[in-house]
Amino acid sequence: MEDFAGRVAVVTGGASGIGAGLVEALLDEGARVVVADVEDEALEATVTALQPKGEVSGIVTDVSDPDSVEACAEYVYDAYGVCHLLFNNAGVGGGGVAKPWNWTPNDWKWCFGVNVFGVGYCVASFVPRMLAGGEEGWVVNTSSSDGGFQPLPDLGVYAASKAAVTSFTEALAIAFANEGAPLRAAVFYPGGDGLLETRLWNSGRNRPAQLAREHPHVDRQWDYQAVKSRVLASGGKVADLVALGHAVLAALRAGHFVISADDAANGELLRLRAERVARGELPTVTRGGIFE
Repeated sequence: MEDFAGRVAVVTGGASGIGAGLVEALLDEGARVVVADVEDEALEATVTALQPKGEVSGIVTDVSDPDSVEACAEYVYDAYGVCHLLFNNAGVGGGGVAKPWNWTPNDWKWCFGVNVFGVGYCVASFVPRMLAGGEEGWVVNTSSSDGGFQPLPDLGVYAASKAAVTSFTEALAIAFANEGAPLRAAVFYPGGDGLLETRLWNSGRNRPAQLAREHPHVDRQWDYQAVKSRVLASGGKVADLVALGHAVLAALRAGHFVISADDAANGELLRLRAERVARGELPTVTRGGIFE
C-alpha cells in the first residue's frame, strides 16, 4: 500500500498517546480515520482537536468487550463500507510493577482482557469483513519490546500479554499469506527518540471496578512524572508521537512485518538470546550483571 489518501483506518486506543499520534499521522496522509477509545471525554476532545486536519470521527469502544468491538465494526462499515487499516493499539499496563508472584487474578484478567483478548476480538470482528471486501489492507498490532524481545521481571503480566500479541500477529500474517489474501499483518514495537508520553503509565484510571486488585501492592510502583523529570534532567526528551506515527506508515509502505525504532539493536538482542537458548540457558541477556 503506497498511498493512504482516502483509505479508511480504525485506531483503537486512539484518543491519547501513541494512538493519537497514529491518528494525526494518518490524517496528515489523507486517510479517513475512526478513533475507537474507551474514554468518552478524551475521545471527544481528540476528535474535535483533529477535525481541522481531515475526516475523523470517534466511537466509544471497550476492546475487552466483544459486543462493543462488534458495534465499532458495524459503525465503520455502515459509515464507509470498508476498512483498509486496522490498528489494534489499545492497551493497559497491567496494574503497575510487581514481582511475578504478587500479581493477582484480577491483574491477569484485566491485562489480558485488553491487551490480548482485545486484539483477538478486533480481528474477529474486522478481518472477515476486510477479507470479504477484497481490498488490500493492513492489520497492525501494537506489542512492546517488553515481552516482544525481552521481558522485564517486574512487568511479567504485561510482558506475557505483549509476547502473546507478537505470536498472534505472526500467526495472522502467515494465515493471510496462506490464504492468498490481499491483507497483511505487522507487529509494532513503539520506541523512538525520547520518552514515550503515553497514558499507559496510568491506565488504571480505566480499570473496571469488578477487576480491582484483590489486595494492595506490596512492590515498588513507577511514578511517570518522576521518570519524566529524571529523563529531562539528564538531557533526554519526550518523543514526537506524530513523527512516530509517520514512521509506522513508512514501514507499511516498505512492507515490513516488524515495525520498530531500532531494528539492528533488536536483531542483535535476539541473536544473543538465540545463542543462549542454543546452550540451554535462560535467554535473558544481562546488562551490567543484572537481569533487566
